[in-house]
Amino acid sequence: MEWKEAANIEEMEQVLLPQPLIPSGISKKNPEEIKVLLGLSGGVDSAVAAWVLKEQGFDVTCCFMRNWDSFANNDVAGNPDLLNSVCPQEQDYQDAQAVADKLGLELLRVDFVREYWDDVFSVFLKEYEKGRTPNPDILCNQFIKFDAFYHFAMDHGFDAIATGHYCSSQAADDFTFLRRAADLNKDQTYFLAQVDEEPLSKTLFPLGSLLKPQVRKIAQMLELDSVSAKKDSTGICFIGERNFRQFLSNYLPAKEGDIVDLESQTILARHQGVLYYTIGQRKGLNITAHKGPWFVAGKDVAANRLYVARTDHREWLDSDSALIENINWIVPEGYRFPENCTVKFRYRQKDIPVKLEVDGTSARVYYPQKSAAVTPGQEAVFYDGEFCLGGGVIEKVFIGEEDLFEKIRKKGAGECNG
Repeated sequence: MEWKEAANIEEMEQVLLPQPLIPSGISKKNPEEIKVLLGLSGGVDSAVAAWVLKEQGFDVTCCFMRNWDSFANNDVAGNPDLLNSVCPQEQDYQDAQAVADKLGLELLRVDFVREYWDDVFSVFLKEYEKGRTPNPDILCNQFIKFDAFYHFAMDHGFDAIATGHYCSSQAADDFTFLRRAADLNKDQTYFLAQVDEEPLSKTLFPLGSLLKPQVRKIAQMLELDSVSAKKDSTGICFIGERNFRQFLSNYLPAKEGDIVDLESQTILARHQGVLYYTIGQRKGLNITAHKGPWFVAGKDVAANRLYVARTDHREWLDSDSALIENINWIVPEGYRFPENCTVKFRYRQKDIPVKLEVDGTSARVYYPQKSAAVTPGQEAVFYDGEFCLGGGVIEKVFIGEEDLFEKIRKKGAGECNG
């Protein structure tokens, strides 16, 4: 029987319920003896993850994490929910409670507001001040879900944690490798590249073998009405939907400056704050007096200048190598890195074949076929087939042996002709 033909949850369970995979860091092998703390967010993925674990026989407790306080954190500008009678985070909690009640599971509530501010949001702001664009979801997994939440679970007598991420793990020689999910369209290993092997070795990923449409169908059959039709979160991790430019202005005040044509060094317009723009961005530039279309090629934070080029000069986006630093390798000691592997410089990007030269927690990656809009401050995540090897921060980007963004700065400032 195909899963689409299942008429009820019992038939769906027979077709789709995966065999329990017990990570290498858990000494107990009988699911009924393993106490699992699952992060229940109020979304459909973690809800179905809870059902899978329960049906597999694990001793499951759910936990809702509160990580953001809009009033304490001055989250005013750009916040569409200030006047709502129930804030989205509280609604998520109520939805999570409804799921836990339906499944007959206990729901705890834990507060990581300070940890989120100190370890995630403050880092996020410091990177933006440098003109870089960090990924808050990666920081959130690194410091909250697989650090603060993980240690909370271990300190309270749980054997393992679980999440609704689309990924899986595989143990070999007492080491836990991070592996892509069956649903490659939803695979989230990119966001877990900074997670240490220790928490991975004690984490269950119940959705690793399921597809998103299957998860939705299971939620409908279980009548998890609070989440079954709920749209996926696309906002900032644990903060939610925001007008991003207005939101950042709460913490990084806007400072107007010149938008400069990279080719002619002509001032085209004024920007609203160089920190608010991303490399390759085309919308929201408000260049009306000069024929485009235009895209952001670079920015000079010190001079407060935004450099743009017309779309027929997209070569300014191209690079052929990059320096990656602060890499978290999810591989055992003595691992032989493949000379040729693949990398993602952005989440939705297709894998890019690269030649890899590793030096401890740094690496130089070469991609002679070139790639567009590889951006300092974002994450490069490495793969060897189905396995995620880890990831690090893009520190410098090169074309030939020349620093691309230094070349752009010099060109925009009229310091070179190339």
